Amino acid sequence: MKKSTIITLLVLLALTIASIFIYKNKNKTSTLNKEASEFSVKDTASIDKIFLADKEGKTITLTRKEDGWYLDDDHKARFDGVRLILETINAVSIKSPVSKIARENVIKLMAGRSTKVEIFSKGEKIKQYYVGHTTQDHVGTYMILTNLETDKNYEEPYITYIRGFEGFLSSRYHTDFLDWRDRSIMDFTPPQLKQIKVNLNEMKDSSFVIDFASSTKFTVKNNAGNILNVSEEKLKQYIAYYQNITCEIVLGAKDPIVDTISKQGVPFVTLSVTDINDKKNVCELYHKNPTTENSDSKGIKYRYDPDRIYIRFNDGKDFALAQYYVFGKLLQTYRYFLPDNTVKK
Repeated sequence: MKKSTIITLLVLLALTIASIFIYKNKNKTSTLNKEASEFSVKDTASIDKIFLADKEGKTITLTRKEDGWYLDDDHKARFDGVRLILETINAVSIKSPVSKIARENVIKLMAGRSTKVEIFSKGEKIKQYYVGHTTQDHVGTYMILTNLETDKNYEEPYITYIRGFEGFLSSRYHTDFLDWRDRSIMDFTPPQLKQIKVNLNEMKDSSFVIDFASSTKFTVKNNAGNILNVSEEKLKQYIAYYQNITCEIVLGAKDPIVDTISKQGVPFVTLSVTDINDKKNVCELYHKNPTTENSDSKGIKYRYDPDRIYIRFNDGKDFALAQYYVFGKLLQTYRYFLPDNTVKK
């Protein structure tokens, strides 16, 4: 092979390699800036506080305490919500840098619509970034990291994602206070209990009280105060129902439904649980008006919604929507506990 031919082939090979490189990097930054792209925190067990703030002025502070995560220090936070955001903080990865052409527009949009995320460990801020809007294909999320030493954002935003997850991440960093609230209404085990009192205000004669001498010894009294001979098996099963009682939605104080509930007056059932520290947990149950869907789907005209009820709890300060499926098992009469051979046919 002639020397000139070899030189020509080498030149063509070099041009081909250069063309491929230029094509792959067209409209992109040449390399990832490592400092500006480290969004992930691998050691989430060390995180003890997360602060979120959106452009509308809404903020959320999640704080880790000995008995779990708290929302703004006053309410327990949803376990599944906290777990999801911690998993996101751990797994968030870079999909690609934002192209040079799109960079200015992305930054402009994030300036008006993004959520600030601050992550703390042992009282020290270890990470800060902004979570913006989604990409057009809805499988990437724009983010920009803050340089903690200068307290200024890096110039380059990035498209982020989680490997193996098809979707956007911005919804995981939301600032909806009620959605972050723990939805637990009651969660008791027998060793924690001193008394359970069930007032059936629409059937007062059927109300009852369970008193705990210990976690294995109980007495049941009817509304007249008479001690009943009961089925121990049924009683133990009923007491177990008071674990993990949750609502469907916590209602905001300004929700119009709250005023409607308050005007109902006496609840149809009042559940009062006293623990061994004499702390009383009172839960009031109110009827919910039926929906058109209730009647149409079953062909029955209901007086009340057969599927859902309203709850007033937390010393009367909070309201919620709950399912009969969850609370129905607590709404027994004292006759439920009687041995089978004593129940009148």
